[in-house]
Amino acid sequence: MRRAGFTLVEVMVALVILLGVVLGIAQVTARMVHTVATSDVQLTAVQLAEDRLAQVQLDQDYANLESTYATTESSIPGDPGFTRTTAIVHVGGAGQPQDYKKVTVSVTGPGLLSPVTRTVAVGAP
Repeated sequence: MRRAGFTLVEVMVALVILLGVVLGIAQVTARMVHTVATSDVQLTAVQLAEDRLAQVQLDQDYANLESTYATTESSIPGDPGFTRTTAIVHVGGAGQPQDYKKVTVSVTGPGLLSPVTRTVAVGAP
């Protein structure tokens, strides 16, 4: 006489397979969440750097760019934990064929694997 249903071994094998599938899904989900969180932090840092470069490029006071922008900011409103450093190097000089300023903005913060750095050249008007 044969009984209908599953044996204990069949149930255990099915549970092990189900456990493997659930653990795999949990691992993929954790990776996706980490990737999204990291990309959000990276995007914020890029935006902070590009915002500063846009401010410098729009400023008409070429002679005083260094005194206005060359600084390190550690308390940026709306973006706590980030540090933005702006460095300005004057290349050439007045009357020389190459007279421009190289502006480099570097942003560091929690969750960034390496600093985000953006550079632009600003010429005299």
